[in-house]
Amino acid sequence: MTKSVDFIFDFASPNAYLVHRVLPGIAERTGATFRYIPCLLGGIFKATGNQAPMIAFAPIPNKLAYEQLEFGRFIARHGLSDFTFNPHFPVNTVLLQRGALVAERDGRLMDYVEAGLHHMWEAPKNMSDPETYAEAMSESGFDGAALVEGAQDAAIKQKLIDNTGAAVERGAFGIPTFYVGQEMFFGKERLDQVEEAVATLAD
Repeated sequence: MTKSVDFIFDFASPNAYLVHRVLPGIAERTGATFRYIPCLLGGIFKATGNQAPMIAFAPIPNKLAYEQLEFGRFIARHGLSDFTFNPHFPVNTVLLQRGALVAERDGRLMDYVEAGLHHMWEAPKNMSDPETYAEAMSESGFDGAALVEGAQDAAIKQKLIDNTGAAVERGAFGIPTFYVGQEMFFGKERLDQVEEAVATLAD
């Protein structure tokens, strides 16, 4: 039996980028596969009443400073020196997320994830702008114009809505969220727990 882990994913989350870079090691050690499920983080926040840490912790300077400290520690621990904070943050990722579903339909989701994360968090751009998005994705081996067009497909739009709603139904309130079987794990700080849970799954 394949050890499969669901990963609730949105390019909007810098933490999603960080865990994406760490997951291959977990997969190699455990034999697990990670199933990326494109959802809309803003939709999850709206449905659950959650907020981004920079907003939620704004009245608590020490808490926000500690979040930033832990962020830096994670980067240092895993040697993620390619990370660059996107100056356009927060970026509306509706186009990116719909494009991910187009790529998934075409059997290229993981290539798309790699490209999208590169253009969000390594060579950061305003990926909410259709022209910028199309050019960036074309540079990465996709037909950027076709992705923009495909993102307007009614079925793709509905799929993103459905994915987001299903994630909320499962208990998700933010990203990155993982499911090992029925067990939910939230945040990059829970990756050790994810790995431990995967190890208990039958081969």
